[in-house]
Amino acid sequence: MSTPTDSPVTPVAQTGPPASPGSPGSAASTDLVETDRTRPTRYGHRYATERAALHDVLDSALVAHVALVRGGSAVVLPLAAARDGESLLLHGSTGGGLFREAATGVPMTATVTVLDGLVYARTVFDSSMNYRSAVVYGTAVEVPAAEKEEALRVLSEHLMPGRWDEVRRPTRREVAATLVLRLPLDEASVKVRSAGPGDDQPEDGAVWAGVLPLHTAVGAPRTADDVPAGVPVPPSVAATATRLAGQLPPYR
Repeated sequence: MSTPTDSPVTPVAQTGPPASPGSPGSAASTDLVETDRTRPTRYGHRYATERAALHDVLDSALVAHVALVRGGSAVVLPLAAARDGESLLLHGSTGGGLFREAATGVPMTATVTVLDGLVYARTVFDSSMNYRSAVVYGTAVEVPAAEKEEALRVLSEHLMPGRWDEVRRPTRREVAATLVLRLPLDEASVKVRSAGPGDDQPEDGAVWAGVLPLHTAVGAPRTADDVPAGVPVPPSVAATATRLAGQLPPYR
């Protein structure tokens, strides 16, 4: 399905986290560098060249799909992720063999997609989706022990804003059991569709066409059974719900 006549829309970047100590590339260019792997080959008008657009996609998502080749087979892992300045932090366990292999410097890609809407054109062929997507290419490095707790704080604040200050700090054993990788944002491509339907040729005007916007719906918090009566839902839960519910599609 395609809509080649849609016009490009550059997304407004959200306010993302500042670079933590040790985060590489904090003074990176405002434009993405084009490489053989990131050069557009189709629908070039949908590609965003501003680094702020990359930040917008990464800051809008909670999960990145990381792909690498292991034993001659392509493998994709869904991982909790958070942007830290000009790098992407990836959260996993030291017990995960594939994740440990990713820390050895093998080439990988991390993909993030935010689905913003279903586009109903007057034909199935011309129907499409509104989305923001990013692909980051490179090799990841393991966050050293001295910086790991701060990296975990950045991840926590992205996934559950405010929760870090509501609970105890991770123990040394918990930190040791956690593996955090840092993937630089040096080579990345961003593609955005944020428009209404378009038809390749004149179609029946009586057929409805338009966009069904999509965004994350947040339900009511469900308190665990072993929480004593009277313990209130903490502010971090409301903050997370507000943030997720407020991420409305650019085109609506």
